[in-house]
Amino acid sequence: MRLLSTTIGAYPKPEYIELPDWFGAAAGPDTEAPTEDWAGALVRMGDEAEEILARGTREVVDDQISCGIDIPSDGEIRRENYIHYHCRHLNGIDFERLTAKSLRQGAYSARLPTITGPVSARDHFLTHDWKVAQSFTDRPVKITMPGPMTIADTTANAHYDDPAKLGADLADALNVEVMALAEAGCKHIQIDEPVFARKVPEALDYGLENLERAFHGCPDHVVRSMHMCCGYPDALDSPDYPKAPKEAYFQLAEAVDRSSVMAVSLEDAHRRNDLSLLERFASTTVILGVIAIAKSRVESIDEVRTHLAEALEHIDAKRLIAAPDCGLGLLGRELTLAKLRILCAAARSM
Repeated sequence: MRLLSTTIGAYPKPEYIELPDWFGAAAGPDTEAPTEDWAGALVRMGDEAEEILARGTREVVDDQISCGIDIPSDGEIRRENYIHYHCRHLNGIDFERLTAKSLRQGAYSARLPTITGPVSARDHFLTHDWKVAQSFTDRPVKITMPGPMTIADTTANAHYDDPAKLGADLADALNVEVMALAEAGCKHIQIDEPVFARKVPEALDYGLENLERAFHGCPDHVVRSMHMCCGYPDALDSPDYPKAPKEAYFQLAEAVDRSSVMAVSLEDAHRRNDLSLLERFASTTVILGVIAIAKSRVESIDEVRTHLAEALEHIDAKRLIAAPDCGLGLLGRELTLAKLRILCAAARSM
């Protein structure tokens, strides 16, 4: 059987989408302070905003399909970044009050929205995003959202005394959106928890429990995925940026495999793992990153085929999905298309 392919989430925004984008931040992804610019950009687009955003979504879905991606994402075209876009739809998070904070174990700092009260869901929004994207293809479109630990790590907490309780409330708010997506017909829901790889003890203590809480009640016909990347660089072709510890995946693998998560996304392109790691996932599907999203060099088909063949020495083909390491925003459209064509050609030829 040939391998399936997917993307992780973010896709380069078309130039006419005039929303702030953290991939264009001067100091790199994660570092742009959230301001009123996102809401202001929507206002400046006026009555044509929805038409413009739908057009952009259609283009990125069409791009992925044209390359051969089996499970495309909506490209996160509507989002300034995948974390704060979701936070804007939650009660208890103040975007007027920004607080300076060091993040990802000191990898960078940013001014972040502040949690000033109990967190809860406010309004459904991802169902709309998914329905628009899904209307452009008969392939199942995956929708992504940030996980509880990652939201907590990328906001400033001025209300909760207990990080596990903050995570639980965030998980309950995420669950409202998960269940709405499932009811609407979305078949692939992915929760991103890059912080797991940087805070392994906390992930094992309460992070995975809260991830389960976020997926609670999600029907079995919906693929419950999670993404554990190791961090973005500040620019393309910047190989020495701080990454999460390499051993983190090994420390988390068996706990993830025991959870209700059905598919886990792991980086393996920018920094290779000992692929015996895959043997620790006895039942979980692995979405393996075999395309580097922070390097401008385009991989060859043979290179990616060899990489996938090595993975298949440790996991069955029916539980391996080929993917890029993470979001594609740093690459720009032309490099993204080139890399996705290679990815899909290699996956189809296995």
